Amino acid sequence: MLPSLFISHGSPMLALEPGASGPALARLAAALPRPRAILVVSAHWESTALRVTSAAQPETWHDFGGFPPELYQVQYPAPGHPQFAADIVQLLGAAGFPAQLDPERPFDHGAWVPLSLMYPAADIPIAQLSLPSSQGPELQTRIGRALAGLRQQDVLLIGSGSITHNLGELDWHAGPEVIEPWAQDFRDWMVSRLAADDEAALHDYRQRAPAAVRNHPSDEHLLPLFFARGAGGRFKVEHSGFTLGALGMDIYSFA
Repeated sequence: MLPSLFISHGSPMLALEPGASGPALARLAAALPRPRAILVVSAHWESTALRVTSAAQPETWHDFGGFPPELYQVQYPAPGHPQFAADIVQLLGAAGFPAQLDPERPFDHGAWVPLSLMYPAADIPIAQLSLPSSQGPELQTRIGRALAGLRQQDVLLIGSGSITHNLGELDWHAGPEVIEPWAQDFRDWMVSRLAADDEAALHDYRQRAPAAVRNHPSDEHLLPLFFARGAGGRFKVEHSGFTLGALGMDIYSFA
């Protein structure tokens, strides 16, 4: 059975400059059974109601600005899967989470950037599930649990965000050896609570974790972690590191 994954997707430049994360993602994908489909919850699709991409061939969306021209030439032409999307909507509805199909939504970089490093052939069908970010961690845990059975059907469930995400305090000249203590402390607290399966503390992380609001001025980049945890089982750190001083690049599995 496939695990669920939480991936810190970093800057969009990860697609061209994979650093240590790219090889880690490639190794992880190679070690897993090949999925028949992938479902991604990305920090970059915030919504009020739940929506699921349902186009047969979603476009690659370069939903960012100020990067080198070659990044905007990168395409990830993975297929969608309308029936898979409809199945997800049905599962969510049966669990009390009404959702709608979205035939127009393209793949945002929270999905296609890490997947381009994991499955560069772009030949596995993908759907994205939107993130009702105003409703907090508990909802994402419940949605993950509602979809956990897909793991037994060879579906890879991925939450794509970042273990720390304060863009205003990044050092764009820092090497990988530079780590801000407040970012490391938050990351270490999260890992300790995940390892202890301390759901109450995790759901209340903004009050309990060190420098929580400094690490996540808004929490859309951490919420996909709760989806992955809800969908999965035993926690494991697959990769750990920082870039730009305070941007966590951790990758976790829940098997």
